[in-house]
Amino acid sequence: MKKNIAIVMGGYSSEYEISLKSGQVVYKHLDRAKYTPYKVHIFKNKWVLVENDKEYTIDKDDFSANIEGQKITFDCVFNAIHGTPGEDGKLLAYFELLEIPHTSAPSYQMALTFNKRDTLSVVRPYGIKTATSYYLNQGDAINEGEIIEKVGLPCFVKANRAGSSFGVTKVYEKAKLMEAIHIAFKEDDEVIIESFLDGTEVSVGVITFKGKTKVLPITEIVSDNDFFDYEAKYLGQSQEITPARLSKEDENRVNEVAKKAYEALRMKGFSRSEYILVHGEPYMLEMNTVPGLTEASILPQQAAKAGISLAELFENAIEESFDK
Repeated sequence: MKKNIAIVMGGYSSEYEISLKSGQVVYKHLDRAKYTPYKVHIFKNKWVLVENDKEYTIDKDDFSANIEGQKITFDCVFNAIHGTPGEDGKLLAYFELLEIPHTSAPSYQMALTFNKRDTLSVVRPYGIKTATSYYLNQGDAINEGEIIEKVGLPCFVKANRAGSSFGVTKVYEKAKLMEAIHIAFKEDDEVIIESFLDGTEVSVGVITFKGKTKVLPITEIVSDNDFFDYEAKYLGQSQEITPARLSKEDENRVNEVAKKAYEALRMKGFSRSEYILVHGEPYMLEMNTVPGLTEASILPQQAAKAGISLAELFENAIEESFDK
């Protein structure tokens, strides 16, 4: 019997448009012989199932919808929401309370990895290197001299809980630091400021595939811009080279660290982590747990290099959800 799959997309953050594209790709590629997929748009002002250009309100009591008198319930939720409330665990905790399987890691792990500061704090004791960092919360006194003394220039100012490079600025001079902090605070009330790492940027997909942790082929990021910002990610202003042009020794080291980080954080499902490789040592920047899922996105490119089609990638995520 075919399973009903709710593909949740949209969300409450600046990434909602990217999420809608990812969700549409999942909807397109799911095997109709095994699954009946439904597009579910999650926004602050409405939760709706979208079918034939009509919207049907989601009943939040049991996450169901009524289509022309027929009640639709779901066997699994495919999480394609970048940012809150899908990537930060809030929505997933709701599904866990309703005992509806979902394709992401448990809600706690999702909340943990959505927080850049907390993620890096967890992996450091496992010997994984990170940039020197300085933390700010909304309302803190800001001592520019103290910040620069700790992290140096240039440095990166980032919203702590945001994706797709929203709220990220590379700062070269003290005079620009406050402006960058204000930009970051527009996205989140927590900020992380990190030292600049001069090395090769790589992106590593790690997933649970057929019950085991699988590291996908590494992607080297060569941005046409000053760093891998929104335009580089989504408007073609970068080269994404898969597999990365690394020595075998460096490749093995990145794979080892990426797998260790995934397992130390007790992850399941999709992840794509960013590292800067400095003299053969990977420095972890962050982990994305709902990475872009379009045909042009990095993780699907990596899966293709590993011989995994989009249909196989998405089916595996669903089947893994039933085994959790």
